[in-house]
Amino acid sequence: MQTEVCVDVQRGRAMKKLMLAAFAAVIFAGNVSPSLAVGPAGLAAPAPKGSLRITATKPTLAPYAFVSFCVAHGEECRNDNRADTLVLTPLLLRELRQVNFQVNRDIKPENDVAGHDEWNINVKRGDCEDYVLTKRSRLVKLGWPANKLRVAVTVTPNNNGHAVLVVSTDSGDLVLDNRNNDIRNWRDTDLRWLKIQSDGNPLFWNDLSNNG
Repeated sequence: MQTEVCVDVQRGRAMKKLMLAAFAAVIFAGNVSPSLAVGPAGLAAPAPKGSLRITATKPTLAPYAFVSFCVAHGEECRNDNRADTLVLTPLLLRELRQVNFQVNRDIKPENDVAGHDEWNINVKRGDCEDYVLTKRSRLVKLGWPANKLRVAVTVTPNNNGHAVLVVSTDSGDLVLDNRNNDIRNWRDTDLRWLKIQSDGNPLFWNDLSNNG
C-alpha cells in the first residue's frame, strides 16, 4: 500500500492567491448502496443506481494550485475528446487498472514544501495531486474522454486534504487513489468529498459537500 502523502490541497501562499484570483474568476463563470468494487475478476454486482454517481451541486472556485497548473499546462485543461457515456468494457477496465498501478508505482511519495502547493504531471516524486494529474494525462493520451476523468478534492479520515481521480462510467463513478491500487466506487471509499471538476468543462468546479 502506498503511504498516504498529500498536503492540504487548498493551501497556498497569500500572494499566489492574489495573483491567480483573476484567472480563477474567469473559469468560475460557467454552470456547472450495495457496493461496486474492482478486483481481479472485474466489477462486483452494481448497487442501486442512485448511489453509484456523485451528485454535484452548486459551482465553486477551483483550487488555486489547479489554476496555476492550467496556466502552465493549458493542453491538460482543454475541453477536448468528450463523450456522453463511457462504457467500461473489460479491455478498458484492464487499461484503467494498469495506469493506476503504474503511476502509483512510478511516482515516489513526497509532500510539497510547506506553504507551496504545486500540482504537476509526470514527476519522479510528488504528492496526491501529481498522481491524479499524471493518471488523467496518461488516460487522455490513450483516448479516454477527458470529461469523464475528473479531479476531486477530498479529506481523509486523518483530516488531511487529498486529491483523487474520479472516472465516470456506465458502471458508476470509480476512484483512483495513490494510497492503494484498488479501484472502488466513490461510495466505498473512506473519503469526505469537497469539490470536483465539472463534467461540462474541466476549468469549472462544483461543490460536493452534500455528498458526505
